[in-house]
Amino acid sequence: MSAPHQEIVESQVDVSELAIGMHVIRLDRPWEDTNFLIQGFVIRDQADIDALRAQCDFVFIEGRIDGAPLPKYGNGNGRKSSGLMGLFRRKQVTESEQDAHKPVPPRKRVRYINKIDAGQEMETAIIRFEEAQKTAKSIMSGLRVGRTLDLNNARTVVNHCVESVLRNENALLLLTKIKHQDEYTAEHCINVSILAAAFGKHLGLLEGEIRNLALCGLLHDVGKTRIPDEILNKPGALTPKEFDVMRHHTTHGRTILMGTSNSLNTAVDVAFSHHERMDGSGYPRGLYAQQIPYFAKIIGLVDTYDAITSNRVYDKGRASMQALEIIHKHRGTQFDEELADAFIQMIGVYPPGSIVEMVNGEVGIVVESRPEHKLKPCVLLVRESDKSVMAPYRTVDLKVSPEDASGEIYRIAREVPDGTYNIVLQEFVDQGLIVTTPRLSTGAT
Repeated sequence: MSAPHQEIVESQVDVSELAIGMHVIRLDRPWEDTNFLIQGFVIRDQADIDALRAQCDFVFIEGRIDGAPLPKYGNGNGRKSSGLMGLFRRKQVTESEQDAHKPVPPRKRVRYINKIDAGQEMETAIIRFEEAQKTAKSIMSGLRVGRTLDLNNARTVVNHCVESVLRNENALLLLTKIKHQDEYTAEHCINVSILAAAFGKHLGLLEGEIRNLALCGLLHDVGKTRIPDEILNKPGALTPKEFDVMRHHTTHGRTILMGTSNSLNTAVDVAFSHHERMDGSGYPRGLYAQQIPYFAKIIGLVDTYDAITSNRVYDKGRASMQALEIIHKHRGTQFDEELADAFIQMIGVYPPGSIVEMVNGEVGIVVESRPEHKLKPCVLLVRESDKSVMAPYRTVDLKVSPEDASGEIYRIAREVPDGTYNIVLQEFVDQGLIVTTPRLSTGAT
């Protein structure tokens, strides 16, 4: 006989009375008006309580207050979240709270603030990005024919990119969304460098450390210059023998960088160890978590994200959220758990460069995303609801809840692939349409 249906009992609780372990099932306002991405969650730490207190006056929890709702995370100290989307729930917390949850020692914590908006930085970012791409191609092609690595040039372009990231990371992050299958290896190296710099900024690393980390990202795959083209660019799956050859790019990278400069010790470690995994399943040495260099853990994570989201000869790039779901699934086994959580928080739901369709049918390009408003980025609207070209284009800042022509608040319905509705990110960048930020719309125009 089936068990009788049990009705869920809920209780209204003032946010001042919240405790770890309570299951929040309703708020005192619509979920979409808050920064909570999932509708219903268990409070697992003080940061969740602080986020609720900052946005609500009272909430509804499952169970009766006098019945002491059962904590679903034991004592609330467990580190596993209920799912990927739960990682986007929290508002920004105090620096001391961040220190307790970051893998970087508190003495190295730096709180960075973007100095200009993404539109203002875009023109410079495009120049730096093209310089970096040219350098990455030169490095890879030069090493293939036996030339020495031009370390000074590599440092210069990396430092220029880091300076752009420190002013506003959104501009260069948007450019990493432009993918070219035929230039994958060099493009991948510069993308990893930029993503690593942005991640280092997010983690609060010192500026010198961010520069070093970004250089490691640029050089992490130099060993692939010694892999035969027929294997490196094979359109189908590699045979076990071919995969064994491919795995040797880590050893080749170590050898190349060791013969270049004594100042590249960290880059040597990263090139050699960026495919190691926390559970010992990686290569070439099968290291375990505590044995893997910190920067190698970061680059290994970033490398995976960019690879999944890129078009390669044997696989079509996937959406950013799919890549984050894969990283989330394998955190703690393949990837450092705390770094994976932090990286997912940095990338967010709609990273710069995403093509998004609004609830009202209008379509735009995400031009800027903010850590405290991951669900409400700045969007350059370029298509009307009937998908005709919008004239003129306009930017809406979803953080201020702008309204469309019908009086409805703009909300994102979904992300769509680059090229949908004839919107190609590369074309907008080439035509300078994202160089300066148009007037921010706070309502219908």
